[in-house]
Amino acid sequence: MASLTLKNLPDEFLQALRDAAERDRRSLTQEIIHLLEAALRAPPKITRPDTDAQVARWRKLAGKWKSDTDGATEAKRIIEKRTRGREVDL
Repeated sequence: MASLTLKNLPDEFLQALRDAAERDRRSLTQEIIHLLEAALRAPPKITRPDTDAQVARWRKLAGKWKSDTDGATEAKRIIEKRTRGREVDL
């Protein structure tokens, strides 16, 4: 089996791991493996922006946007410049 070395681990963190291992009656290595397995099995947390706050910011900007093109062309430009990988639901 592979080995892993952790460097620059804060003392408080190591102590918390030792305490958890003792509480769960595991060795330190078993506790770390258990915690890593649990973290990797957990579904990723997807954070979503606060929609009401975003709409409020858009409303505040409304009428202040200066563009030399029509709205449809400007929207197309913005969508094309977005980070790839995001789905845009218009």
